[in-house]
Amino acid sequence: MSAEEPLFRVVRGVPTAEELAALVGAIVVRSRPASATPPIAASAWARSGRPAGAAVAGPGAWRASGLPR
Repeated sequence: MSAEEPLFRVVRGVPTAEELAALVGAIVVRSRPASATPPIAASAWARSGRPAGAAVAGPGAWRASGLPR
């Protein structure tokens, strides 16, 4: 591929400058490698409000969540 050869071309229709910009933007975003972001760990302060094993699930969970433990 030479430096003068376009990377893509419009085969049908007459796109506006905005449509071409959107197309180029979509191609650039899709061609980048996906960066794996590490999961954000909850702070100790946030974890203290949700003790382990406190989740109630199943039938009657809403009612049981308000009962004393």
